[in-house]
Amino acid sequence: MTENSFIHRFEPARDAGSAPLLLLHGTGGDENDLIGLGRMISPGSALLSPRGRVLEHGMPRFFRRLAEGVFDEDDVRRRALELGDFVSEARQRYGIAAPVAVGFSNGANIAAALLLLKPDVLAGAILLRAMVPLSDPPAAKLGGKPVLLLSGQADPIVPASNSARLAALLSQAGASVTHKVLPAGHQLSQADVTLARDWIGNVAAEAA
Repeated sequence: MTENSFIHRFEPARDAGSAPLLLLHGTGGDENDLIGLGRMISPGSALLSPRGRVLEHGMPRFFRRLAEGVFDEDDVRRRALELGDFVSEARQRYGIAAPVAVGFSNGANIAAALLLLKPDVLAGAILLRAMVPLSDPPAAKLGGKPVLLLSGQADPIVPASNSARLAALLSQAGASVTHKVLPAGHQLSQADVTLARDWIGNVAAEAA
């Protein structure tokens, strides 16, 4: 890995036929946060879990924000490209295919930015409590990439209109988007795990 690398954790696949997962934590998390979630969603997958390189009051994030829900969009773009380079390097190092991103909150937002800025890096994405990452996104061509967007009906951080706009944005870019609004807040629920597991199983079955 180069100096552009991320502190990260990698777990090899238990089932060579399972798509690798790129696990992207929320604010204050680290490379260990979503390992358990990844195992629950897709037990056979290789897991690649980087730690965000931006610190906010000592808490790791994947990009800077100016206030709650207000992103430093120049930093979003730069950090998404850095993350894309890291994933490309990790694929070579570990011999894995393009991963499906599984991102929560800040991690979901950087995953959405990665889809829009470097579409070839990801095979798809599970976006948990995501927001629109860029007010003026590039014209991406997502070519049917599968995306699952799970929002919380009572989420105090992500307005319903924002998550609906993200779903529309990704659909317009050509992604195959499934958007579900759950009776939940910003934190994850068992329903998120069940829906994500079923969705990734269906994606794998269609790919086969």
